[in-house]
Amino acid sequence: MNKSELIQQLASRADLSRAEAQRAVDALFSVEDGLITSALKGGDKVTITGFGSFETKSREARTGRNPRTGTEIQIAASTSAGFKAGKGLKDALHPGDKAAAAAKGGKKA
Repeated sequence: MNKSELIQQLASRADLSRAEAQRAVDALFSVEDGLITSALKGGDKVTITGFGSFETKSREARTGRNPRTGTEIQIAASTSAGFKAGKGLKDALHPGDKAAAAAKGGKKA
């Protein structure tokens, strides 16, 4: 699903106009000034209970190797965004896992 399809589905499910749905999606996901981006830039973690969480991950500067020549290179420190799926999303994607766990003596489904 791409952004356009997401907007169309949101408009349909939430009984919004396409323009309203686009504004809602942009307000959340815009890389310039979206709510998630702004929170991550501010050092906050964004948690949507049951769905997952967005957070920044910092990598320190390190020495690497050019795979073609084998020479050492310096890799600068960087910060990237990461997403970790929540339990509800994981369970929705793998509904049979609960029954399998119960059959193995784990928690009951």
